[in-house]
Amino acid sequence: MDRAERAVTQWKRERPDIDAHVMATVGRILEAAHLMDRTRLTPLASKFGLQTGEFDVIAALRRAGEPYELTPKQLYEALMLSSGAMTSRLDRLERAGLIERRASATDRRSVDVRLTQKGCKLIDEILPHHVANEQEALASLSAREREQLDHLLGKLIRGLERNQE
Repeated sequence: MDRAERAVTQWKRERPDIDAHVMATVGRILEAAHLMDRTRLTPLASKFGLQTGEFDVIAALRRAGEPYELTPKQLYEALMLSSGAMTSRLDRLERAGLIERRASATDRRSVDVRLTQKGCKLIDEILPHHVANEQEALASLSAREREQLDHLLGKLIRGLERNQE
């Protein structure tokens, strides 16, 4: 019995009038995300001298395609962060020489964030390890199960996003 099922069993005992099975599903989603971050993503980023959030920024810039440049707003929207959280990440990445901020060619009040050659080289080095790490994390699922899980999580996320509007 995992933690989620144990919690549902306890709720059945304490509040039999409430169907708490949904708590097990949500609990497992949250626990899986936490375990992925703590056991896979954070150690990998750390191995390359980054925090997980910094990895996310340079990955977002790299996948944007040449010239590997986005505005801070595009970055924080892509990564679902506040502007304050984005600013501190950008400060650290700039100090490390992985990104540069340049005055925007289209908006005098804004800057563009560009991946440097050093940053591009680093994310290209990390990416194969990251993909292998995620493949290993999902190895207990068959290809069909991964496809189903991906579909169901996408459906869940779309439903949650609609509820926010």
